Amino acid sequence: MNSGSSDEGGSRQDRSVLPLSGRSSRENHQPIPPPTNRKPAIMQEPVLVLNATFEPINVTAVRRAMVLLLKGVAQAEELNHSEVHSTSRAMKVPSVIRLLAYRHIPQQTRALSRKNILLRDRNTCQFCGAVFPASELTLDHVVPRSRGGRSSWENLVACCYQCNNSKGDRTPEEAGIKLARRPRPFTLYTSRQLMRLIGHRDEKWRKYLFY
Repeated sequence: MNSGSSDEGGSRQDRSVLPLSGRSSRENHQPIPPPTNRKPAIMQEPVLVLNATFEPINVTAVRRAMVLLLKGVAQAEELNHSEVHSTSRAMKVPSVIRLLAYRHIPQQTRALSRKNILLRDRNTCQFCGAVFPASELTLDHVVPRSRGGRSSWENLVACCYQCNNSKGDRTPEEAGIKLARRPRPFTLYTSRQLMRLIGHRDEKWRKYLFY
């Protein structure tokens, strides 16, 4: 998902190649095994990112937020009750971080990437509705590539491995399943809607969001 926008204050754009699902035929669709290395769920928890002006600009994962803190480009404004431990130190897990230098955020669609699709879809399988860690989700072409389906915001959704294998190289209608919602591009406006939604669950976010 690669049409440029800022990531956690524009430090680096996400230009990863998509591990896309979809096969040339039903017979060639091999089941995708779920990954065996499960990452700690706490490292995938959402963290609100504020600009230097305290304007909310992004939602990232704990892992990325802690990298920004360790690099000295952000500071924690709110902490949750968890800690992560290394061999030499323990760190409180942030709930809200603020960039120390102001970043200009373009008013445009985010880069098309696996990370941003999972963020748009809230780590929720768009077929069964269950929430998973990012490591237990893949991407699915709603219209398979063998039918001319494109790798676009409107045709890619987060999907668990079980639903992906069940759907195979078919459309949702052919597989007898329904999409939870129609996929659409992830704009800054969409991102702020997501921030407010998560903010209802995390009271530490609320004073930084505009309702």
